[in-house]
Amino acid sequence: MKKQLINHYIFSLLAIFLVYLPSCKNSDSEVVEISFWGMGAEGEAVQKLLPAFLDDHPTVKVKTQMIPWTAGQEKLITAYASDNLPDVFQLGNTWIPQFVNLNALEMLDSLIFYSSQVNKINYFEGIWETNVIENSVYGIPWYIDTRVLFYRSDILSKAGLDRAPKTWDELYQISKKIKKNLNNPEKYAIYLPTNEWAPFVIFGLQNGAGLLRKGNTLGDFRAKEFEEAFDFLIRFHKEELAPIGISQVTNVYQAFAEEYFSMYISGPWNINEFKKWMSGELSDCWMTAPLPGPDADRPGLSLAGGSSLVISKNSANKKTAWSLIEFLSRPEIQIKFFQLLNNLPAVKQAWEDSLLQHDPYIQAFFTQFHHVISTPKVPEWEQIAFSKVQQYAEEAARGNLSIPEALTALDQDIDRILEKRRWMLSR
Repeated sequence: MKKQLINHYIFSLLAIFLVYLPSCKNSDSEVVEISFWGMGAEGEAVQKLLPAFLDDHPTVKVKTQMIPWTAGQEKLITAYASDNLPDVFQLGNTWIPQFVNLNALEMLDSLIFYSSQVNKINYFEGIWETNVIENSVYGIPWYIDTRVLFYRSDILSKAGLDRAPKTWDELYQISKKIKKNLNNPEKYAIYLPTNEWAPFVIFGLQNGAGLLRKGNTLGDFRAKEFEEAFDFLIRFHKEELAPIGISQVTNVYQAFAEEYFSMYISGPWNINEFKKWMSGELSDCWMTAPLPGPDADRPGLSLAGGSSLVISKNSANKKTAWSLIEFLSRPEIQIKFFQLLNNLPAVKQAWEDSLLQHDPYIQAFFTQFHHVISTPKVPEWEQIAFSKVQQYAEEAARGNLSIPEALTALDQDIDRILEKRRWMLSR
């Protein structure tokens, strides 16, 4: 009996040892490593946020890599071709259609459904929609931007308007008054550089233009809605309310401070630089405002810009990747990210922070984010905007082509760009 008890005791110890042995051996293997790629300064800043995430997830490691914006798209496509995309990565929201088209991104709908952190209602509607392709969500807004009106409040006040213009007609009328008051042919009311496609597209979208037609397979810039908007802006160049040549403005901040122009449509990335130039006695002489609309009944739309966080479709650690996205979506983390880079938070709750509430130049962006819209969700959009819209805006502003001629040629070029898309959709 005694021998049996001893054998039983030894067997029990052995069983306990065998049960706990695997857990000891697997303690290292249970550590999950995920990779994160961020663009430029964002890739560096996220490393400063990660310690808090790793404290909450002690069995997770995050390998980060910084990619320059100039090479970001090419590097990501190369990584996709070699099946080497990171688990989580940053995409400019206009890039999302291209990577969805490649079938490179994980659909996030089910993850969102069960998330206590990420919900559509937490975001500005127009921003959220940039991540939705054919009713499925592929990205979560990380930080956001749009364009508003930067204006010299002192110059506008002298011209008889103690606020920013709210309609197209007010914009045009105040521009004429500013030009008259300046009494200097070398100074202008507004800067509408033809090498910036955004204002032309924005005003078209404000007027109800679709930009593309037939399932985004053909250009639609000849449509009445866009032609009216395009003609409106080109009028500023023709009437010398805006300078035509971009070479005339080598430093927009200096030109703004020296009253070379009094209004400029731009984004939040310029706030701090304008603060530097508009200092001292000029500090109270400028402000930002939401964009004017076509009339009093239609608010001025702007572009839904920014960057989103996405998950590779081939990631082996989607659950852990999603936990990182949830962490970066926390309002308090969004504010810390803003403190590092001045990137505006995507989560609406973060805007309740005093850092944003007490900055008068940022408040116009909060208002504008309630009225933003995405550009056409096609992979070819950036080629269309940068190489074609800008080209024909320049031609029309200089009078080399009439408005109808410029827009007809623009649509013809766009039709050629979209030829492959039409072929693929027809199969």
